[in-house]
Amino acid sequence: MAISKKVKDEMLQRFQDQYGIMKPALHYNSPFELMIAVILSAQCTDERVNIVTAGMFPEYNTPEKMLTLGLEGLEEKIRTCGLYHSKAKNILANCAILCEKYHGEVPQTFDELVKLPGVGRKTANVLVSILFDTPAIAVDTHVFRVSNRLQLAEGKTPLEVEKGLQKAIPKEWWSRAHHWLIWHGRRVCKARKPLCDNCFLADLCPSCQK
Repeated sequence: MAISKKVKDEMLQRFQDQYGIMKPALHYNSPFELMIAVILSAQCTDERVNIVTAGMFPEYNTPEKMLTLGLEGLEEKIRTCGLYHSKAKNILANCAILCEKYHGEVPQTFDELVKLPGVGRKTANVLVSILFDTPAIAVDTHVFRVSNRLQLAEGKTPLEVEKGLQKAIPKEWWSRAHHWLIWHGRRVCKARKPLCDNCFLADLCPSCQK
């Protein structure tokens, strides 16, 4: 049985009270740096990405400069992020397009972003939300898991969950809710063993009550 709107609203209010407005965990100083960091974060921790980018961004912080690394050079820089070969290939292709089509700047619309190599729906939603103040909900593995467990939004695909969250959450809260769900998934509602005893939503959560 699906939970009611009243319960969903109570969950969201508790998230707001507990976490408030949160900032991204990835370190960046420009739209380009954030885009590269988000691409690198696929199947990699933010902590690891921050270590890698700290050693790379001071010198290679624009598309033009990153292209000078070449494939082997970039792979060496990002090797510890995992999937480094495909990430490096996508990043360089991305940089070339930015230089050729956008004067080295990151485009500001979702539709333009998803056409860039290595930028899927999740990454594009993160970028428009953080950089351009456009309401968006990016569904990563944590958001997907927590949303389904809470029944805040149920779905078998990230897109289904994204659409469900858009209905359940007021639009002005979309971007902050994205951060709430990620943080909650990392710290409390973990994949293998959720810490239900430490969860401020335990009394409302259908999965906990089971």
